[in-house]
Amino acid sequence: MPTLYVENVPEALYEALRARARRNRASIASEVIALLTEHIPTPKDLAARRAFFKQALKFRSQPPAVSGRFPTTEEMQREDRGR
Repeated sequence: MPTLYVENVPEALYEALRARARRNRASIASEVIALLTEHIPTPKDLAARRAFFKQALKFRSQPPAVSGRFPTTEEMQREDRGR
């Protein structure tokens, strides 16, 4: 597994990272890995996002299932009162 060394970390950032690691009862190294995992997508993540986006575009291009206009909220309330 590769090793990553980071130099010249600003003091305020380091202290914030340290506090976050303490809150999560984790080491600073494991906290950094968790943050990177959460915020840096892998090629597999990007492929999944592209597939989802493609499906969303396909879904969006389909015509609506209901033809005609939808009733207004006022019309729906009047209909409910009549029941």
